[in-house]
Amino acid sequence: MLTPLRRSALYMPASNARAIEKAKTLPCDVVILDLEDAVAPESKALAREQALHVVRRGEFGERQLVVRCNDLSTPHGEDDCKALALAKPDAVLAPKVSSVQDLTAYRSALGGEGGPALWAMIETCAVVFELRELSRAAVSCGLQGFVLGTNDLVKELGCEESSDRIALQPIFSLTVAAARLAGLFALDGVCNALQDAAALEAECRQARAFGFDGKTLIHPAQIKTTNRMFSPGEAALNHARAVLAAFAAPENHAKGVVRVDGRMVERLRLAQAERVIALAQAAAREPGR
Repeated sequence: MLTPLRRSALYMPASNARAIEKAKTLPCDVVILDLEDAVAPESKALAREQALHVVRRGEFGERQLVVRCNDLSTPHGEDDCKALALAKPDAVLAPKVSSVQDLTAYRSALGGEGGPALWAMIETCAVVFELRELSRAAVSCGLQGFVLGTNDLVKELGCEESSDRIALQPIFSLTVAAARLAGLFALDGVCNALQDAAALEAECRQARAFGFDGKTLIHPAQIKTTNRMFSPGEAALNHARAVLAAFAAPENHAKGVVRVDGRMVERLRLAQAERVIALAQAAAREPGR
């Protein structure tokens, strides 16, 4: 089974047909057609129709095609979900999830067990205290991962924005821990500094350090840096190969700990090394996918 890449997930307003066509040529791993925040109220119906048309046509290669629907509490959410249940994108990104009840409501609105996979936005204060319960409900709800909505979190918290995102760091750890508890992925929120490559790289480095699998983006210019930052570097890949080789050696067959590059490495690191190699192999497939 091929390792799915989710290093870069680019939001595209579904009301902008030209932008959607361009997305088919971009080297992002995920395209998120947005029906929610990026679409004006008077364009909601148009955005939905265009998103459905795109999903039915496909043409996105190996990129995952995800649609962010409107909140079920709005006049548009129910219609979005009914339509997407039939169109079946790779996943539906559910906004404003604050509880398991919200998650199950989206699952039901998307046609139940046979509907598209769910991704959940983590963007409210309430959901921070429900992350463990969401993890426990992952299998029954078809939940694949968490996507941080950092702008909404900053707004709800009433905290100051800073380059180190210090106010959000506890939520970073909790989100990743809850994701790993259920074998889910976790994506960092967007970087608002469109013209600041150093700021984007710093946020990617920070997100990677916290264990995120990738980052959501709001501009195509952010893709290249994000893909690079969430791909295994040469040093990491060489170390992973050395770990696999060390434990594969006949003399180390029964050992729980071996010496690699002057450091003691436990056998539990094997899975991590295998993941690094799988990600590197997946990244080598791009583009044009």
